[in-house]
Amino acid sequence: MVKIQGKSVFGGVAIGPIGILKKKDKKVVRNHVEQVEEEIKRYESASKEAEGQLQKLYDKALDEVGEANADIFHVHQLMLSDMDYVESITNMIRMQNVNAEYAIAMTSDNFSTLFEMMDDDYMRARAADVKDVSNRLIQILSGQGDDPLQGDGPVILAADDLAPSETVQLDKSKILAFVTRYGSANSHTAILARTMNIPAIIGADFPGDCEGKTAVVDGTTGCLYIEPEPEFLRQMEEKQQNEQKKRELLQTLKGKEDVTLGGKKINLYANVGNVSDVMTALNNDAAGIGLFRSEFLYLEKDHYPTEEEQFQVYKTVAETMAGKKVIIRTLDIGADKQIDYFDMEPEENPAMGYRAIRICLDREDVFKTQLRALYRASAYGNIAIMYPMIISVDEVKKIKEISAHVRQELSEAGVPIGNVEEGIMIETPAAAIISDLLAEEVDFFSIGTNDLSQYTLAIDRQNPKLDTFFDPHHPAILRLLQMVADNAHKAGIWVGICGELGADLSLTETFIRMGMDELSVSPAMVLPVRQKIRETT
Repeated sequence: MVKIQGKSVFGGVAIGPIGILKKKDKKVVRNHVEQVEEEIKRYESASKEAEGQLQKLYDKALDEVGEANADIFHVHQLMLSDMDYVESITNMIRMQNVNAEYAIAMTSDNFSTLFEMMDDDYMRARAADVKDVSNRLIQILSGQGDDPLQGDGPVILAADDLAPSETVQLDKSKILAFVTRYGSANSHTAILARTMNIPAIIGADFPGDCEGKTAVVDGTTGCLYIEPEPEFLRQMEEKQQNEQKKRELLQTLKGKEDVTLGGKKINLYANVGNVSDVMTALNNDAAGIGLFRSEFLYLEKDHYPTEEEQFQVYKTVAETMAGKKVIIRTLDIGADKQIDYFDMEPEENPAMGYRAIRICLDREDVFKTQLRALYRASAYGNIAIMYPMIISVDEVKKIKEISAHVRQELSEAGVPIGNVEEGIMIETPAAAIISDLLAEEVDFFSIGTNDLSQYTLAIDRQNPKLDTFFDPHHPAILRLLQMVADNAHKAGIWVGICGELGADLSLTETFIRMGMDELSVSPAMVLPVRQKIRETT
């Protein structure tokens, strides 16, 4: 048995084979081929496999997100067999004696450029579809397949590190636990693990030849055990069973009110990143969605999500929550969440750079597209909107000006809009200090403690070397939280916490004493926090 010590970012025990994440090499090289007909057969075989993958994705999406969202995979199937597309690839292979990967990449570039130049919005949107279909074919031809996790069974996912754009593309049903060599306790991998309620450890230097070997992840101690001995494995199975019993006891809290012994009601919501997470939130009996991370819509695509694509997702979430509040955060990219098609220049200090609301106010067309989708979806449920990374009253006034213009356009077009609460995230010391002024402009505050903590303490939360210096209970942070809560209530608006600190059970009583009206946590933490609320006087 090999024991590897890492650092825990989420507790629990996972037992199963190790699966090492296969990174995809997107580079396509031009090669000369002699047997062109054999190369064409290679391409045709890949096309057939891609068609099968797309059918499976269509069936899965149909069950999870409905026909409107699933239909994109049907469109991609049709594009695979489009004669102009097929003939361009096969002719290039025959005429230029090039490999199929190169012919597909060149065809993709040519066709997508033609689509992008068209006036019709629908046809312009097809450019992204051509790229998506072509990338799928290239991945199959290069032996990468559709899924970076090979095999059918669930695995303990091992990787050097995971970017947000990678985590959103993983098949969550195949993951028992996360183990990474690098990363931080406050990384998005850690946040995803908490959302999924699975063990996760970082800083574990696992060997490169451990693929497929049986392992145990103890998320409580931060240890990875490879090829455990029978007696130790039996002990860990028993520990796993005991944890399951504790989770089952928490299930008895479903349907109970989130009320303290003293009678104070707390709105206990869940943080989610996509539609499937919404079902997890409901299964854990969350009273609403306190943070829907809309940036994951952008991270999982290779093009700007259209208004219609976004509308369908927001509408599905609103309808699924059936009248319960859904607070959707507008696009929050930048810093550690980078997207290629935004073409943003590298920055020396991206955490304090071009990100979140700054991008939206600078690229109003992107912002307005999202707002239009949000307001349209608000007619189908209880949607609220919140804006991230605010530092000034002027920013809020500019946002209100843009949103008012969008609402007016929709109204003039006869598009129904719901009664939308609009708030801001308090994530910077600047926003906390002027929260008395900001409170006069908005309907609510939601405190993002992840960024507020790193900016207040001047500690990069993605830097694992600084984890020992990071103190989320620092008096400066707690004083800022109290200041924000007081200023919100003086102005007659509600205030909540949607950062990871909201799930810190050692602070639940403190937050209640501060006067927090809402706590939004990962779905797996809803019932533990409910238990703590109900035990608080």
